[in-house]
Amino acid sequence: MKAARFEQPGQAVVTTVPDPTPGPDDVLIKVHAAGICGTDLHIFKGEYEAKYPLIPGHEFSGEVVAVGANVRNFRVGDRVTGDPNIPCNRCDYCQRNEPNQCANIENIGVTLNGAFAEYVVVPESCVFSIGDLSYRAAALVEPLACVVWGLLQVQIQPGDTALILGAGPMGCLLVQSLKQAGASQVVITDVAPWRLELAAQLGASATVLADAGEAAALRRLAPDGFNIVVDATGIPAVLETAFNYVKPRGKVWVFGVTPRGTLAHFPAYEVFRKDLKIVGSFAVNRTFPQAIALVQSGAVQVEPLISHELPLDGFCDGLEIAANDPKRVKIQFQL
Repeated sequence: MKAARFEQPGQAVVTTVPDPTPGPDDVLIKVHAAGICGTDLHIFKGEYEAKYPLIPGHEFSGEVVAVGANVRNFRVGDRVTGDPNIPCNRCDYCQRNEPNQCANIENIGVTLNGAFAEYVVVPESCVFSIGDLSYRAAALVEPLACVVWGLLQVQIQPGDTALILGAGPMGCLLVQSLKQAGASQVVITDVAPWRLELAAQLGASATVLADAGEAAALRRLAPDGFNIVVDATGIPAVLETAFNYVKPRGKVWVFGVTPRGTLAHFPAYEVFRKDLKIVGSFAVNRTFPQAIALVQSGAVQVEPLISHELPLDGFCDGLEIAANDPKRVKIQFQL
């Protein structure tokens, strides 16, 4: 089969590899759509927990073409997506229903070959039906499931106000999801005016250009600060500014993925004095069904986030666009 592969950090190729074979508990999926995530860029740069050589790709959808002997819930022809996180279901974390912290976790597209290929193998326990969702939309269920898990972590309350730092694809999913979860005001900032326009179209209460006037504009919108401030950039210097805008007893939500080993500084006295909470959220935690329901109902729109569609042969071009094109949002490969 044709596949895109990271040979080592910084080296990507499109090549031919043997077709994968499903085990007795696995489903073989013919990939129809797969999207580049910021995590894929970290993997390409060697900044994430990956094994090389690696076929990346963990945001995907497709059609079942074969099932293992023990598979009971899926059959050939089913339209599906998959949770790329495969817990062991035996360690202490899994036994406490914390599978995203599994001590032995494997990840499709990170430690196992992923979906930037014609076929991908997924355990039945991680496969989900997408009904009549388009393959394009279904390939965005995984990032939305990450947002849903974060919402459960941050425990938003009805009427809370929220500020999102970064209006990329995750920021735009956060806008919609925070509003659906009960936020009364969702403000978003970014350095790119056209990204702010997209966020406004998707329901942001207000948008603020991240320039020299940002702080004053945010103070006018929320003089006492916001209940929740979420970093969706993964840039430590941006995350540090979150503490400037969170109100007493508020929460700073660390959502964006920073490179491993980087540090961010925070005002310890302010955290103490204002009863602040710093909340992290990693990947997903049994939140695929909720994410699928949000997309199927129309509560969250995902297809407007797709800015570029390429064939798999254009994988290296897609990486370049994702890393450097100022007009990119979500890049997908259509197989």
